[in-house]
Amino acid sequence: MYTIWPVIVAGVSVVMDIREARIDNGWICFSMCMGFILQLLQGGAGSLIPFAAGTAVPLVLLGILFYFRMLGPGDIKLFCALGGAMGIRDIVWCIAVSFLLGAVISVAILIFCGDIRQRFQYFFRYFQEFLHTGERKPYYRKGMALENFHFTVPVFLSVVLYAGGVY
Repeated sequence: MYTIWPVIVAGVSVVMDIREARIDNGWICFSMCMGFILQLLQGGAGSLIPFAAGTAVPLVLLGILFYFRMLGPGDIKLFCALGGAMGIRDIVWCIAVSFLLGAVISVAILIFCGDIRQRFQYFFRYFQEFLHTGERKPYYRKGMALENFHFTVPVFLSVVLYAGGVY
């Protein structure tokens, strides 16, 4: 039950994200509460600190990506909910594996559907404009372009690997 809960959290979140382009805050709150209860059942009263730390680690690690609007608030809140249930070590692995899987998906999209040179130019122009103006703008482009794939997909895949014992 304890390793299946993160799969349920990530699975429901990916469905919400694909259908509505957002993850419901009520679902995130419920997921965090359930993660806390599961931590209590597993570790007793001493599990408050590991729960809080697991929840805080994604904020610390991913805050800069949110600052530059490269990662949405729903993705970070999802990682926080997962971190509370999974613990510090496993959420760090989950984040790393999610980014690795996201990179693989991105490269596949670039190879099969996009212009790699154009995407790198966009990336460098984005940072060049930020350094010149100091103004933060969303990195992603509006709309449902293929390049705007839902990051909850690699998060879900990473959590499935976690539940399967890969890390």
